[in-house]
Amino acid sequence: MWYIYILKCSDESYYTGITNDVAARLDKHNSGKGAKYTRSRRPCEVVYIEECESEIAARRREREIKKLRREQKEDLVRQFPASALKNLLRVSG
Repeated sequence: MWYIYILKCSDESYYTGITNDVAARLDKHNSGKGAKYTRSRRPCEVVYIEECESEIAARRREREIKKLRREQKEDLVRQFPASALKNLLRVSG
């Protein structure tokens, strides 16, 4: 299973990525070994996760989300239930 995730960084910006282990990827971002974008914007928190069946599908969806305006990303985050976030982080980590 692959996941698309959105992080909210310490400067209130959003970062979108894909992984097959969200918890491990979050740890990498917060340790400074993740994406260059997040290194100076730590700590980051996962605010949205979406499941995909394949890496190809995840990359396609990641591109779609990255093209969204900030307001549209905020809508995705607002509609995503916090309980689902906790469950998905437990499953992937």
